Amino acid sequence: MTFPSNSFLDDSTESRQDRPDKPEEACGIFGLYAPDEEVARLAYFGLFALQHRGQESAGIATFDASGSHCYKHMGLVSQVFDDHILKDLTGHIAVGHTRYSTTGSSHVCNAQPAVVPTRLGNLALAHNGNLVNAADLREELIDRDHDLITTTDSEMIAFALAEAVNDGSDWVKAAEMAFNRCYGAFSLVIGTPNGIMGARDQQGIRPLVLGVLDHEIPEVGQPAHYVLASETCALDIIGANYVRDVEPGELVWITPEGLISHKWAEATQRKLCVFEMIYFSRPDSIVNGESLYSYRRRLGHQLAKEAPADVDLIMAVPDSGVPAAIGFSQQSKIPYAEGLIKNRYVGRTFIQPTQSMREVGIRMKLNPLKDVLEGRRILIVDDSIVRGTTSRKIVQALRDAGATEVHMRISSPPVTHPCFYGIDTDNQDQLIAATKSLEEIATQINVDSLAYLSWEGMLETTYQDPDSFCSACFTGKYPVEVPEPFKRAKLKFELKEPVAT
Repeated sequence: MTFPSNSFLDDSTESRQDRPDKPEEACGIFGLYAPDEEVARLAYFGLFALQHRGQESAGIATFDASGSHCYKHMGLVSQVFDDHILKDLTGHIAVGHTRYSTTGSSHVCNAQPAVVPTRLGNLALAHNGNLVNAADLREELIDRDHDLITTTDSEMIAFALAEAVNDGSDWVKAAEMAFNRCYGAFSLVIGTPNGIMGARDQQGIRPLVLGVLDHEIPEVGQPAHYVLASETCALDIIGANYVRDVEPGELVWITPEGLISHKWAEATQRKLCVFEMIYFSRPDSIVNGESLYSYRRRLGHQLAKEAPADVDLIMAVPDSGVPAAIGFSQQSKIPYAEGLIKNRYVGRTFIQPTQSMREVGIRMKLNPLKDVLEGRRILIVDDSIVRGTTSRKIVQALRDAGATEVHMRISSPPVTHPCFYGIDTDNQDQLIAATKSLEEIATQINVDSLAYLSWEGMLETTYQDPDSFCSACFTGKYPVEVPEPFKRAKLKFELKEPVAT
């Protein structure tokens, strides 16, 4: 989370029109303890696998006998690092981060890991999530004469931990004290001269997994080459084996003696962000013992049962809508086809397109296949609609390519409330489903019909306890209490008539 320069309640000055029409994840985190390995290079590839979680900045910090080394900068992982930089990041411990800022402008000073000195040596902290009490924590730290360098709540967690260390606590005790000052969502990887730790908030809102580079999974407390990451896809890329999730309210401390687990707080019921399941995490990542591709395909099955359509072809908004579209096709027995081709090399660019290119709109990223679409009734599946701007452009491109009808199905419920736990969703008045009825949304994006998956169907399809997920962006029921001044910054008004599903 990043605070704007004037006030944490200020709205971002970034143009809403230039932002993606999707919720944006805050960041990806990665860490490993691996003596005799090129930890910086392994961290680079781990972050490369987590690039989808943040594309604004990237950083790696390492620890060796001489101390800590850190390099971070704006840009994609492949743009920030090269062989020369990685060779200078020596050590047996690495902490990595790839970031998307959730509020305010993106600056290199806010890139992570956050490195803070202590009496026991530097610590390097990588954070995924948002603290809802960041304003109060910031005031406490400033009152104790801490010189905060950045505008992120991540740095505040690092300073709170350093404060406890400097007051005499060891790393684990200091972490427990710091975490108990933090409210909201946080998954953390923290490097120190003595070891590396991973931790999650009491609800486990943001993900964190544990793996090993070794062929055999060791007993608890036995030495091993351990890996911590936001998702299992970051383990796969470096050949690590998934062991388990770090549990809500758990801290794992990894040293030359092995791994020790601490409960820094009594865990409440798990509240994993359900959008991790629907959209954020990569489809090849494993959650609840299966790939998210399998879950997303089941969403399509359920969507076809709830909202069938009489059409000629099923297609997806690539890439995130593909598994659900395939599931819809399988359930409905209607053929699936690619109707939009994605330019996979278009990332975030600082070079603005010409005015004529802007008028062409979506084709810079998605180009329709006219011979597939012409003369056909099309149903297009996407995972979510936030503002509706991109959906409208896609629908128009399909019509221009010759589709006679365009229907849309969404494999999640309407997004009606902003997130306060690490997802960059707009203020409530920018969320199309918070301000318009289903019919009004269909008219605005120019589809022949529109339907969303039900909230019940979304959760039932997880095959897990429905109460083990945070779905506040669909319901407004926030599992961690949000202070009123912070809440009012985004909840400018409450939805009066829920959107039908």
